[in-house]
Amino acid sequence: MTDLRTAPYAAFVLRLALGILFLAHAGLKIFVFTPSGTAGFFGSLGLPGWLAYVTILWELLGAAALILGVWPRIAALVLIPILLGAIFTVHAPAGFFFTNANGGWEFPALWIVGLVVLVLTGDGAYALKPTPAGIDKR
Repeated sequence: MTDLRTAPYAAFVLRLALGILFLAHAGLKIFVFTPSGTAGFFGSLGLPGWLAYVTILWELLGAAALILGVWPRIAALVLIPILLGAIFTVHAPAGFFFTNANGGWEFPALWIVGLVVLVLTGDGAYALKPTPAGIDKR
């Protein structure tokens, strides 16, 4: 049975963790790989280079929405394609385990599960703007 007293705080902790992870990955693309380097990597995968800039922005906006609690269920849902893209373009050929060379798809898949759990659980405590009416039916 779900403990309704603590569940909003669990969703809050999950929301923060997921937001910080997206913030870290956007930071990696900005400060370590650089945006142009990330665009070059995307190009080496056969993707358009401009998609790297969209991905960085998408991760930054999604991270902010999750951390601040601005429509977090929607933010979690729209971040899933980023991870699916990472799985199918980079990590799937490396196998399952993330410790494999080039990282397997284990970690991005777990990350997707966390996003789905947040979508299903709700905004959590301390959300600045809850999900619009019609989506959050309790």
